[in-house]
Amino acid sequence: MRRPRPLATLALVAVLGAGCGSDATGTGANKTATDRDKAVTFAECMRDNGVSECPDPDATGEMTIYGVVNGSSLNPSSAVWKEAIDACKDLQPPGFTGHKRGAEQQDAALEFAQCIRDNGVKDFPDPATGEPLVDTRRIPSAAEPGGMTVLNAAMQTCRDEATAAIGSQP
Repeated sequence: MRRPRPLATLALVAVLGAGCGSDATGTGANKTATDRDKAVTFAECMRDNGVSECPDPDATGEMTIYGVVNGSSLNPSSAVWKEAIDACKDLQPPGFTGHKRGAEQQDAALEFAQCIRDNGVKDFPDPATGEPLVDTRRIPSAAEPGGMTVLNAAMQTCRDEATAAIGSQP
């Protein structure tokens, strides 16, 4: 059996943390290109305002605060981050600040958290509505040696609960 790699874990964490972050309702290529262009402009603005590690959006154009911050050294509580967010607020891409889960999704998110705890990550917190499903900064054991391996294995085991918590993608 092949062991999961930390990068794969971070990618899964970013996807789960992003959830249904996009508020975009169009499905055409022009809509995606427009959203991606806006996200690229936002990322450039963030870098120009002191957040040098702010990445560009993925190929789909989606970019959420949770996808950007999770697994990185970026600190959304820092003065530099807050100043950059303020300077770039008019450029934020659709869904950047995330969304709130509905009641059914929140119930599934709580089931997901319990499943993760039952599968070895005892310090996994219950996700609050409007917060990411997985936030590695709130899981102290993830920073310990082997912690991400345990988290990744638990996430693979609990993927059905995660899918229910995320809901359908737009």
